[in-house]
Amino acid sequence: MKKRVSRATFRERMDLMMAELRRDIADGRYVTGHYLPSESALAKQYQLSNKSVRKGLQQLVEEGLIVKVNRVGNKVIGPNSRTTVTVTMGCSESIERDFEMQRLLAEFHERYPSVKVQCVPLRHAAAPAGFRQAVEPYLAGGIVDVMTINHMNFLEFAENGLLDLLEPVHEAKDVYPFLLDAFSFEGVLYAQPIAFSPVVLCYNREHFRKADMPEPDSTWTWRDTIRAAERLARPGERHGIYFYLLSENRWTAFLLQSGEKFEWNEEGECDIRGTRLLDSINTIKELISHPHLFPNYLTESSDDVNQLFIQGKVSMILSSYFSLNELKHTKVSYDISLLPYFDQPAVLTVPIGVAVARHSRQKEAAQLVANFFASRGVQQRIRELTVSIPACKPVAEQVYDEKVKINRPPHYAMFREHIPNFRLQKHLNLTTAQFHIVRSVLKKYWSGMIDEDVLCEEIKERLRKPASRPVRA
Repeated sequence: MKKRVSRATFRERMDLMMAELRRDIADGRYVTGHYLPSESALAKQYQLSNKSVRKGLQQLVEEGLIVKVNRVGNKVIGPNSRTTVTVTMGCSESIERDFEMQRLLAEFHERYPSVKVQCVPLRHAAAPAGFRQAVEPYLAGGIVDVMTINHMNFLEFAENGLLDLLEPVHEAKDVYPFLLDAFSFEGVLYAQPIAFSPVVLCYNREHFRKADMPEPDSTWTWRDTIRAAERLARPGERHGIYFYLLSENRWTAFLLQSGEKFEWNEEGECDIRGTRLLDSINTIKELISHPHLFPNYLTESSDDVNQLFIQGKVSMILSSYFSLNELKHTKVSYDISLLPYFDQPAVLTVPIGVAVARHSRQKEAAQLVANFFASRGVQQRIRELTVSIPACKPVAEQVYDEKVKINRPPHYAMFREHIPNFRLQKHLNLTTAQFHIVRSVLKKYWSGMIDEDVLCEEIKERLRKPASRPVRA
C-alpha cells in the first residue's frame, strides 16, 4: 500500500489519487481485466470520503480507463504504457502566451499519460478566407485533431458551409452565455469556449502621475482620451496613444462603438455617408494623423505595440487581456479601463474556443483534450497563471488569494461590470470576406491615398448587392 497522505488539501489528495491511478493503469500495475482497490480502501489510503472516491472513479470511467461492475468493483479496461495515442492540436501563434500552454499540457500528460498532445502553429494570412484555406485541408484530412478558434474564424467556417468539419460539443458548466453564442450555429455548439477578452484601454500609471492627471475611468469618451494623449505626449520621448490599427480586433472596435451596422438599401447599395460609422472611421483618422499623439511606426503586430509600451515610449494602448500577458512578468506600473466611447459604451470582445475535428482519427482523445481545457480545474489554472479571463463565470469572477504572483492590473475584475456592453464582430452585419473588403478600403483612406468621398463610393461599389446575407452564427 502506498504511503498515506496527511497534510494535503482535499484537492491535492484528490489529484494525487487520480494521477496515481492513471499512472498505475498506464504502467500496467493494474492490468486490463483486473480490479482496482475497493472504494473504501482508496478512501482510507488518500484520506477522502467514499463519495469523493466514487466521483474520481467516475472520471476514470468517462476517460475509458475502467468500467464499473455492479457489486464487484472497478475493472480496468484502459491502455498500458505501450499504447499511446497522439493528438495533434492546431494553435494560434500567441496561444502559449495566452494560456501558458506548455504548463497546462504538462498537467494534461500527467493526468492522461496514454495521450500525447503535439501542438502545431496555425498561421494564416490576413486575407479573405485566410484561416479557412490554411486549416480546411488539415481538418478534412484528419491531420489536425483539435484546434483553437476565435469568433471570426468560426464565422468564416459558418459562412462557407464548413461546420461539418467540426464535431458538435456539449457545453461545459457555468460558461458565460455570450461565449456559447459566439461558437453556435442553428442551436449547435461547435467549440468549447476557453477564454475571452474585451478590448480595453491600457495605460502607464506613472506617466499619469507625473503629469498630475486623473487616470482613465469608464466615463471617458474619445474626446477625453485625445485631450489626455496631447498632455501625455513628449515630442522626441514618447507618444500619447498607440495600437495596431489593422488588427481585426482594433479597428472594428471603433466601428462597433458607432452603434450602427452596415446595411443595404432597396437598390442593394451600402452608403455610409452621414452615418456614425463614418464618424468612427474619421475618429481613427484624427487619432493616427496627429503628429505627436500617434507614432508613425510600421508595426507588424500587437507585439510591437506591447514592446513600445513596456519601454515607456507610449502612454496608452488599446489592448486585450490576452495581450496583457506580455506585461505579467514586467515591473511596468499599469492599469486598464473601459474602452473610450462616442455616445454609449460598446466593447468589442474576443472569445477563444477549442474545437474538435469531425474527421479526427483520434476523436475520443481529441474530445478529452477539449473537455480538459473547459474543465473547472484548468479554468482555475488559466486564471492563476495568466491575465486571460476564463470562460467559466464562477472562476472568472472569483476573488483569489494570488498563489502565483504576476503583474496583474488592479482593475482586472473591471470586465464584470460591462458585460452588457460586450459586442462581437458579427454585430457589424458583414461577412468575413466583406470585413476584408472594408479593411482594404480603409487602409487607403487612413493612409491619405483617397479622400472621404472616394472612401464612401468605394464601399458602396465594392459592397454592392452582396451575394448572400451575412450568416448569423
